[in-house]
This record gives sequence, C-alpha cells and structure tokens, in this order.
Amino acid sequence: MADSIGKGQDFEAALAHTPAQVAEFEDHTDSLISRLQHALHQTPSLVPLIVLLMSILIFGLLLGSKFFSPFALTLILQQVQIVGIVAAAQSLVILTAGIDLSVGAIMVLSSVVMGQFAFRYGLPPGIAVFCGLVCGTLCGFINGFLVARVKLPPFIVTLGMWQIVLATNFLYSANETIRAQDIEAQAPLLQFFGNKINIGGAIFTFGVIFMILLVLVLAYVLRHTAWGRHVYAVGDDPEAAELSGVNVKRTLISVYMLSGLICAFAGWALIGRIGSVSPTSGQLANIESITAVVIGGISLFGGRGSVLGTLFGALIVGVFTLGLRLLGADAQWTYLLIGVLIIAAVAVDQWIRKVSA
Repeated sequence: MADSIGKGQDFEAALAHTPAQVAEFEDHTDSLISRLQHALHQTPSLVPLIVLLMSILIFGLLLGSKFFSPFALTLILQQVQIVGIVAAAQSLVILTAGIDLSVGAIMVLSSVVMGQFAFRYGLPPGIAVFCGLVCGTLCGFINGFLVARVKLPPFIVTLGMWQIVLATNFLYSANETIRAQDIEAQAPLLQFFGNKINIGGAIFTFGVIFMILLVLVLAYVLRHTAWGRHVYAVGDDPEAAELSGVNVKRTLISVYMLSGLICAFAGWALIGRIGSVSPTSGQLANIESITAVVIGGISLFGGRGSVLGTLFGALIVGVFTLGLRLLGADAQWTYLLIGVLIIAAVAVDQWIRKVSA
C-alpha cells in the first residue's frame, strides 16, 4: 500500500514538471525566431547580402571560370552603375515613407541640359555640367516643396513630375542625340565617368567608383549624423518626429533635393556609360531603382533599411542578368526570378515589421 502511494506521488510530481519543461522548450524556440527577426530588423541589408553571395556561388559553380573572372565580375558593376546611383537617390525618398517616380526622367533631363548647354550655347563643359546638377536639384526641390509644404502625396507629385520632366526633356532637346564623336572632340568632360582604370586585371570605370563611394558616404551619413537620424525618424513616424523637435518639412525638402542632385550625377554618369547624350535613354530607371531598393531590404513603409542593401539589391539583379545570359537562358527568366525576389523581399519585410511592432 505504501509503495503504491509512493508511486502515485512520483507520478504526480512528474506531471507537475512536464508543462514547465514543454513551456521552456517553446520559449527557447520562440527566442531563436525572435533573435533572427531582431537581427534582420537591426541589419536589413543582411538578407540581400546572403542572397547576393548565394547567387554568385551558384552561378560560379554552374559557369566556373567563365563567371569567376575579373572581367565578368567588374562587368556586373559596370552594368549596374547607373541603376545603383539612381537607386541610392530612391532609397533616401523611400526611407521617408515616400516614393519618387521621376528619378529616371530627372536623370535624363540633367544629362540633356549638360549636353545642350555645352553644344547649343557653347558654354564651357564644366559650367554645362554644373547647370545640369542645378537642374536636377531644382526638380528635387519642387518635388519636396509639394510633398512637405503643400501636403500632396509623394506618389501623385512624382508621377506628375515624371510626365512634366519627360515632356520637357523631349521638347527642349527636340529629340536630338549628341553623338559620342562630337563629345569626345569638344567636351570630353561630359564623358568623365566613362573613363576606365585597370586594377589587377579588373576594369573599373569612374562611374563604378563613384557609385561605391556614394553608397558608402550615404550609409555613414544616414547612420552617424543628426540629419540621417531625422530621415529615419520622419519615415518611421512624422508626427512623433515633429513632437521630438525634428523639422519634418525641412528634412523632406532636403531629401528630395539631394535625391534630385544624385539623379543629376547619374545623368552625368549615363553620358559616360553610353558615350552620347540621348533623350530616349534611361527609360526603365524608375522601375529598376525601385526594384533594387525593395530587393535591398528597405521598407516601403519607411523608417527602416540601409542604402548598402540597395547596392546589394542592384548587384543581385546584375548577377542574375549576366549569369542567365551566360547560361544561354531566355531573358524572360531574369524577369521571372526578379519578380519572385521582389515579392519575397516584401514578405520578409512584413514578417519583420509584424514581430518588431
């Protein structure tokens, strides 16, 4: 009888401990997921970096030395330099929970202004370039003023600006292309970003170097300056930022102006890339820049992300494009895979936001 009572007590004691052990196991599992989500929240560029390294590894295994060569890898950088620069401008706007559909048009108009001022009006190339940079900055200021002061939605403002700038571009240039030969002979400064340097068998253009330096500078400014913290604060919660002393209107205007200036630099780099000044170039820059930003892990809701991730996003597109081309695959596979990456990137962003909320 005593033995049965003792066994019953032991059984009850075991039951008493079982729920606690299960709960402890579940808490441990949840903590692993929470730590992963917290890490992705703190370092949004981690996911695109992993995807970039995996894609390079996969195409490297499939193509061997054909892909893992200095020429192929630097060719990717040359192909994405314009998109990378424009995407850096787009990143600043999206970090404020906005969007800029006019970045491509501003880029092309700035390049046209540089070319027309140098050839139609005979201005020195340096002054023509400066006027193009001012043009891009002015377009950005108009966008920022309408968004910050007039309180119009960024999507509507930049959609309208895209149409206005695009029409202005064709009307002003009379759809005229300035040939590469003429630029080389009379205004070689316009092709400055197309100059190349050889480093250990790898060929880099000044445009590629500018893109990398631009991203590094913006990454530092956004993370380690008061202005950068204000950009994140405005994108996260503009009302709370206003209450904490942030001048939201001034921050928004400065972001759009800087975005326009960067797009003007992209226009200068575009001349170096294609050699000529063409009003019909860069037609897909708007979509390509948004694609790089989304794949790069910057939240479309604003307030979170890294411009380094944007660079990784642009490089992912470049790796897929070149890798599939070398494999002889149909170009439509590139669009298919990029579309999958876009949806996956937004899904991951939603997952991270749900946990961090």
